[in-house]
Amino acid sequence: MSRKVADCTKMPNDVGCSLVIIGEEDEVLRAAMDHAARVHSEPETDEVRAWIAGDLEDEGAWLASHAPSPA
Repeated sequence: MSRKVADCTKMPNDVGCSLVIIGEEDEVLRAAMDHAARVHSEPETDEVRAWIAGDLEDEGAWLASHAPSPA
């Protein structure tokens, strides 16, 4: 199973959050849901969970898109 990434920097937020969570999908979804509720005051609902799950990225693709540019 490939690892997944939840990246708060992708979403506009009023706290300037820069958190990135990487791990197995169930772990990331659980941690991201907890983070969304505690830091961003999102309700712990199935809709928010589905929204987070839909925004998860594969780790390899995320790493490739965040690789430093050659000098």
